Amino acid sequence: MKPSDIEALSFRIIDEEAGPHGYAEQEWSIIRRMIHTSADFEYMQMTRIHPHAIAVGVDAMRTGRNIVTDTNMARAGIRKGEIYRFGGSVECLIDEGTVAQVARESGCTRAKAAVDAAVPLMKGGIYVVGNAPTALLRLIELIRAEKAEPALIVGLPVGFVNAVESKRELAQMDVPHITNGGRKGGSNVAASVVNALAIMAAG
Repeated sequence: MKPSDIEALSFRIIDEEAGPHGYAEQEWSIIRRMIHTSADFEYMQMTRIHPHAIAVGVDAMRTGRNIVTDTNMARAGIRKGEIYRFGGSVECLIDEGTVAQVARESGCTRAKAAVDAAVPLMKGGIYVVGNAPTALLRLIELIRAEKAEPALIVGLPVGFVNAVESKRELAQMDVPHITNGGRKGGSNVAASVVNALAIMAAG
């Protein structure tokens, strides 16, 4: 089978197994891609999509805004063709020398230091967290202090320490976001959300 045939068949299987769900078409296209990436139907119940998230995410892509990720894995998993077509870029500062230096000197995580370094890049764009709760917590802190202005946050950190808490904080904010409850998430799932938005933007 060709890759496109495999993907199409996978989506048909997901639609059949999911059954009636009540999601709008664009919402389902995101959640279905999350399920496709993870083989986890629990995303049907745990995903939280802010009412304006899809519109602002698509608009950010179509106007060539930056997409910034917390990990190179998330960056690698994001489709670049649609994003580059609109003049956008996909950035990750986790391996920048100055970020590592700041993290060492301050005793914080590189993920947190990378958020600070990315503030100029993220304005009007999309910040994607697929791994580090410390990145999401720092981003929330900067937004509340009116020091960071991403148009959309994709907040799907995974793990046992502060993953649940950071996503709960995000879900309570009136800032466009796509997140989930619980410990699950990951860079691959976060990338799948961005890819679903990219397909909408190009479509």
